[in-house]
Amino acid sequence: MSKTDLPGVIDHLYESGKFTPADVRTVERAIKLLDKGEIRVAAKMAGGTNAPSHWQVNEWVKKAILLYFRIRKVKPMQAGALTFADKIPVKKWSGREGVRVVPHAIARFGSYIEPGAILMPSYINIGARVGAGTLIDTWATVGSCAQVGANCHISGGVGLGGVLEPVQATPVVIEDNVFLGSRAVIVEGVTVRSGAVIGAGVTLTASTKIIDVSKGSPVEHRGFVPENSVVIPGSIAKSFAAGTYNVNCALIIGKRKESTDKKTSLNQALREFDVQV
Repeated sequence: MSKTDLPGVIDHLYESGKFTPADVRTVERAIKLLDKGEIRVAAKMAGGTNAPSHWQVNEWVKKAILLYFRIRKVKPMQAGALTFADKIPVKKWSGREGVRVVPHAIARFGSYIEPGAILMPSYINIGARVGAGTLIDTWATVGSCAQVGANCHISGGVGLGGVLEPVQATPVVIEDNVFLGSRAVIVEGVTVRSGAVIGAGVTLTASTKIIDVSKGSPVEHRGFVPENSVVIPGSIAKSFAAGTYNVNCALIIGKRKESTDKKTSLNQALREFDVQV
């Protein structure tokens, strides 16, 4: 079976729910391709004249992951001196991948880590993808199907939520050259556009108000952070039956300046806007 036939076959198996030994091998092949980076859960599509770029979900790949859970059984497995009981094995590193993996970084089989990435003690779930030159720092988690771009810094304790179901839902997307400060939480399919700087402790959900306060009038966004935005935690008053209370929001306080040296640009942004990381 060719790779081009896989989407249709996976769609059929997902609907039928019945598996022959050949069907099991088909699902396993799809996950192996995902593990090698030859297919992916979502891909960035170029925008048109009047339309911005967007992320397109490959629903059949998500279905393959869900099918993989169905056909696998919980069993003991070994990772060095550690033992686990799970359905999905962890990735095994030969040293030829070009990835630095610090003990105890865990990447589940079916995730893909591009050459040049660094994994400090962290967790990468199935379906996730981490770009070249990106640092996943200590105790950060990259949830199922999350897409992290190249040359990002995902700081200690950051939580990127998993969005496996529903299959049509866009996963959490962190585009290229993004900095996420310590303990930031990005969930529910939020997209952080290229070059953005997210300060420590910022929490972004699909319903979080992301308010640009850098100009004369506030501009509100939801579900995405615009390119090169510098974002800090904030709060906004909301009325309830019991009174008015402050609820979480995020504030865009400026734009990260374009620079050939992205690391220099990041340092400048942090100094200029006094962002905690």
